[in-house]
Amino acid sequence: MTEMIEAAGAALRSRDVKVIGLVGAAHFVSHVYILVLPPLFVFIKADYGVSYAELGFAITAFSIASVLVQTPAGFLVDRLSARGLLIAGLALSGTGMALAGLVHTYWALVAGFAIAGVANTVYHPADYAIMSHTISFKRMGQAYSVHTFLGMVGQAVAPPAMLFLAAFWGWSGALLGAAILAYAVAALLLAQRGALSVASQRRHGAAFRPKEVGWRVLLSPPILRNFFFFVLLSMTTGGMYGFSIVGLAALYGTPIAVANFALTAYLVLNAAGVLTGGVIADRFKHPTRIVTIGLAASGIVVAIIALIGFGPALLIALMGLAGFLSGLIMPSRDIIVREVTPPGAFGTVFGFVSTGFSVAGVIAPLLFGRLMDLGEPRAVFLLIAGFTAVTLLVVHSKRPA
Repeated sequence: MTEMIEAAGAALRSRDVKVIGLVGAAHFVSHVYILVLPPLFVFIKADYGVSYAELGFAITAFSIASVLVQTPAGFLVDRLSARGLLIAGLALSGTGMALAGLVHTYWALVAGFAIAGVANTVYHPADYAIMSHTISFKRMGQAYSVHTFLGMVGQAVAPPAMLFLAAFWGWSGALLGAAILAYAVAALLLAQRGALSVASQRRHGAAFRPKEVGWRVLLSPPILRNFFFFVLLSMTTGGMYGFSIVGLAALYGTPIAVANFALTAYLVLNAAGVLTGGVIADRFKHPTRIVTIGLAASGIVVAIIALIGFGPALLIALMGLAGFLSGLIMPSRDIIVREVTPPGAFGTVFGFVSTGFSVAGVIAPLLFGRLMDLGEPRAVFLLIAGFTAVTLLVVHSKRPA
């Protein structure tokens, strides 16, 4: 009997690892696509004779398409097939890149990235629906952490990979390389589609079944609270990613090389924090407490950076600590969303709350950029700390009686 139980446990663990790897590969691709274009700006600008603003419009088209289609994509994931839509999204992403790389006109570039933006809306709802229905609950935190971590890796490798490909095959060849990556992962998921079937899983109480989930559910207090949770968290990371280098240089005269290294420490330890946070989430099973401690500590560290000037070594250490604490909460963040999601609505809810990333992506650059234009670099860091405090209030707000 003991051997049978151990064998069953090993089989479940093996399946969990396979699902996490497959879904993580798709998430890796989605984050590669977020940063495929900026490294190629200078080459495309020279070939097409367009401005950087016009090239930026291709990224805007990607973002607008994502914002508009994200929530409807979540509805489709729950009503149709998370597995099928994830594979289709990968194929559509590749098609968008192929269009941009093969048809040498500016508007084909814009159209290609708009298509990729539509495809991008599938990843989060499909990924989270598959994981939430197939992964053993005791490994859910680690599943979410690896998923997030692989997305971070995708963003990290995209710029050097695109420059490497462009050096050999030109910018259009680099885009075609990105297309091949998406097609290859789509083929892998198609070959392993049995592992990604959510309908055959019955591990978490009632069997999964599609159910009618409308805007009434999305506009309920718990779901709205999580939407704003995602927006506020993304505002803090957007401020750190985009403006910590120039903010430190303007505030303390920090050399650009040191400020760049400090941001690198933030990013690297942010990824390490995500992996650590998955283990902690699975072990302690108190996601709200983990988020509270991580948020409070990271906000205090950022406030200290805003108020006190430090030498390079201590500054880099503090930035790394802030990044680690910020990453630590991410798996628990996803578990909090899962806990308030009705059965059969994981795609819809995660699709909706993930729109918060795009909303923050529109607001954060304008807000923090304006503070820098006004000569208020300290306010950049204080506002990041302030958003952290507001996030704590959102996390602990209660449903109205």
